[in-house]
Amino acid sequence: MPATQPPVFGINVDPSTVNLEAALRRVRLADESDVELVTIQDHPYNPEFLDTWTLLTFLASRTERVRFTTNVMNTPLRPPAMMSKMAASLDVMTGGRLELGLGAGGYVEGMQAWGGTVGHKPGERYQAFKEYAEILRGMLDGAGRPFSYRGSFYQVGSVMPGPAPEHRIPLWFGAGGPRMLHLTGRMADGWMIGTIYVPTDGLHEVNRLLDEGAAQAGRDPSEVRRGYNLFGALKLRAGENYRFNRPGLILGTPDEWIETLVRYHLEYRHDTFIFWPVAGDEEAQVKVFLNEIMPEVRKQIREIQEKEVQVK
Repeated sequence: MPATQPPVFGINVDPSTVNLEAALRRVRLADESDVELVTIQDHPYNPEFLDTWTLLTFLASRTERVRFTTNVMNTPLRPPAMMSKMAASLDVMTGGRLELGLGAGGYVEGMQAWGGTVGHKPGERYQAFKEYAEILRGMLDGAGRPFSYRGSFYQVGSVMPGPAPEHRIPLWFGAGGPRMLHLTGRMADGWMIGTIYVPTDGLHEVNRLLDEGAAQAGRDPSEVRRGYNLFGALKLRAGENYRFNRPGLILGTPDEWIETLVRYHLEYRHDTFIFWPVAGDEEAQVKVFLNEIMPEVRKQIREIQEKEVQVK
């Protein structure tokens, strides 16, 4: 089953306290280009990181076009009912430029130390995340109508959600296990994961589970976007090289990156690509990604799709 939605592109922004000026420059580059998304990771327990939501709001206020999303938000540390209020408010203030990436959180000890509602067992963490997503979707979509919820981990009394967001805020789930992938297929607008967490040899199984989840909910599987955080580096000069000590990192020239992304689209149905540079001159690489790689990948995918339509 080929990907049917046109590709979406994004760039990641580092929430490090020492890189605020670099973050501003990067989002301005994004806003001046045709890229759709700026994403920011969320690890509140890291003392060297700014708060993701505050940074996202700060950066969004300095742009006019590009959309912003958490990549992905640490749900145990952000209560769902209040999160719906925060999300709707920011969506209104930015003219409908917010999307939400949600995750169950990877560092359990850190989340517990900060007071997060985290189950000790995988099944409990899954249930907590599911309840969170149901509350968030229900309150965002039900602004102006009474809402209540009673789950094992989260409860919401009889409340009146609002304000209404400017648009229907898409939800992306950062999911790895079978239950979470099924849930993503049933509920989410998109799936988002990093190349260092799910290598390409696992993507066919991921797609199978996402498709099963979509079928369970009576959805067309193509409605669920497949997002990849592209960790790695671009080689911009002859002889330039980097030594990476973990799998899943992409290294290559711009032409090699173009070939890789088109292949990801054709072979693994990926339709959303977030560039996440980890070495070298990151700003220079972002410029090349925005001005050379992204347009060419779009062009090649469009030409392939047009040929497929002609054959049919």
